[in-house]
Amino acid sequence: MTERFFLYDDLVNTKTRFVSFMGENQRFDLAIIQSDRYYGKNIVLDIQGSRYAIIGPDDLDEEGYLEYAFNLSDEDAEELRSFLRETV
Repeated sequence: MTERFFLYDDLVNTKTRFVSFMGENQRFDLAIIQSDRYYGKNIVLDIQGSRYAIIGPDDLDEEGYLEYAFNLSDEDAEELRSFLRETV
């Protein structure tokens, strides 16, 4: 039996917000996780789409990031971006 080599194995406290809202074309069901990891960025999980991304304010300005990370159209990504600007 081989020993497992961990790079890290930490238990941290988090704050999780579950939010659901209707956009123009689709429903967004999200979990937004805040912790002291990832340099102050949040983990945003799209519960229905089974996708996630680590997002901070700088990522919201990166062209195409939300579209790629969450497989969204430009219009849907803009709705999510607008919501996340209020949140992250």
